[in-house]
Amino acid sequence: MTTTARTVLFHEIGGPEVFTVEETALPDPGPGEVLLRVEALGLNRAEALLRAGTYYYQPTLPGSRNGYEAAGEVVAVGAGVTAFAPGDPVLTAANHHLSTHGVYADLALLPETSLVPRPAGTDAVTAAAVWLTCTTAYGALVERAGLAAGDHVLITGASSGVGTAAIQVARRAGAVPIATTRSADKRQALLDLGAERVIVTDTEDVIKETRRLTGDRGAEIVLDAIGGSYFRELGAAAAPDATMVSYGWLADGPVELPRNWPVTVHGYANFALTGTAEGRHRAAHYVGSGLADGTLRPVIAEVYDGLDRIGDAHRLMESNRHTGKIVVRV
Repeated sequence: MTTTARTVLFHEIGGPEVFTVEETALPDPGPGEVLLRVEALGLNRAEALLRAGTYYYQPTLPGSRNGYEAAGEVVAVGAGVTAFAPGDPVLTAANHHLSTHGVYADLALLPETSLVPRPAGTDAVTAAAVWLTCTTAYGALVERAGLAAGDHVLITGASSGVGTAAIQVARRAGAVPIATTRSADKRQALLDLGAERVIVTDTEDVIKETRRLTGDRGAEIVLDAIGGSYFRELGAAAAPDATMVSYGWLADGPVELPRNWPVTVHGYANFALTGTAEGRHRAAHYVGSGLADGTLRPVIAEVYDGLDRIGDAHRLMESNRHTGKIVVRV
């Protein structure tokens, strides 16, 4: 038996205009698989990179799927699935291959290992916006960089979904988040979110300001979304024996290493956390407890209604005008 789903596909590399919404056939869940009814999607920069052919792997064309992050409800499960049952509210763990299992659809077939329980009492829009941003910030800062109370944390691209989550993760640990943004219009929103200081890169020097704000010591942790030669330059803003984490590559070219030794450098991908059952358990507990006590609250920039608005949502994401997460309600 097959089920018909409305699925966003693209058949060539390009801008948001290459997306089409098409009827696709999904088989019943096989062993270890779960059929998910998607209620809301959270957009991520990686999905724009895949569509444009600039992600770290290429889409499988024609007919590539897309989408890491969804909140929804289990419709059916295959043989051997014990963690979930029909009717369970769930989130995708964002650890699947985008081209083959992308969740831009009203129904998606996923491995059981690509789902986690939805935190109790969390609505679909909030749930779609919280997982990848908060787990990336948690995994990079807490598990990889060893975030501790009192650490100064320099967060580049802080108005992004991960950037806004990183401010909250730092505050939750008793650390001191220093946020950067290109636009002065976003300064107050980042301060309201918990940034100790905001550096507007169009008019202020990140290195000088970071050193001034830290008494010339530098930041104990640098979390960078930009990469390229900029990552090397950020070394001058790092404290001796600092930890620098590169998790994004918005700049062109390879990520260049800083020479302000001694410094520890990590290249972070969230699969290091969500790729194992133990990691998913820790991440789910962190997100659930943060939502429950109010220390984590996803910043939602815009909510679009319907899969037909995916192109518009991608255009907003690429404009960089927004602060926080873009969600599409299915």
